[in-house]
Amino acid sequence: METPRSDSAEAQLVLAFAQAAVSAGALIMDVYRRDFRMRMKSDASPVCEADERSEELILNELAKVCPDVPVVAEESVSQGRVPALKREFLLVDPLDGTREFANRNGEFTVNIALIRDGDPVLGALYAPAFGRLWLSAGNAAYTCDVAPGAQMPPLGAMRQIHVRPLEGRAPVAAVSRSHLNDETQALMRRLGADDVRPAGSAMKFCLIAEGRADVYPRIGPTMEWDIAAGDAVLRAAGGIVTLLDGAPLQYGYAEKGFASPNFVAFGDRIQLSRLA
Repeated sequence: METPRSDSAEAQLVLAFAQAAVSAGALIMDVYRRDFRMRMKSDASPVCEADERSEELILNELAKVCPDVPVVAEESVSQGRVPALKREFLLVDPLDGTREFANRNGEFTVNIALIRDGDPVLGALYAPAFGRLWLSAGNAAYTCDVAPGAQMPPLGAMRQIHVRPLEGRAPVAAVSRSHLNDETQALMRRLGADDVRPAGSAMKFCLIAEGRADVYPRIGPTMEWDIAAGDAVLRAAGGIVTLLDGAPLQYGYAEKGFASPNFVAFGDRIQLSRLA
């Protein structure tokens, strides 16, 4: 697939996703800058006003650009609103990294991804505290700086990113600040990853997509909306996300409540041999 033109339908769609995420980022930062209260949902995950305001805005914006595409959004699902899936559907996390948000370390994101036949084909991921956007369009991934609430620049004004080759180096692992467990550390040793770069939310995928890390192993609970946008960016940058047996990660498991299985995200695909 060729890199999409900035005026192509695919590029315009992902730019609309990105604009929704950037606009939601302004609402999130409004809450972030003042006192706010976290509360626990029925699944024991935290939520606050920022999650809810962000999701409402995103759903309204997505309804304008793809009104016939089902949207699976975290807060809606937590309230029992689960659409019937089609060949194409959207996964939305209005505030990924709520714990990072509560800890005020800035490492939280807004994630929007289009899934087609189980694969993440378009994605926009925005870190409003840093004003940094990543997106995928076709087989290309991009990043740029854009302030919360600002107007999106065209694709041509963004920097294209790509994963880096290992070239005999030991891989650097992007790891969770909040969820690094013994099982994940054992997998890191199996992959030969001794050096680590901690990061919150789906930003770990972006570290690999930008060539600043090489692998992101995840053993533990996560949801499809947490990872789909980052997965889309990484795949477009030349990486891959697989199950622990090397099979590609797929999306749309409504019967499992959209819980994701354990996975590994790779930059250089040569690392796949280490799963054998």
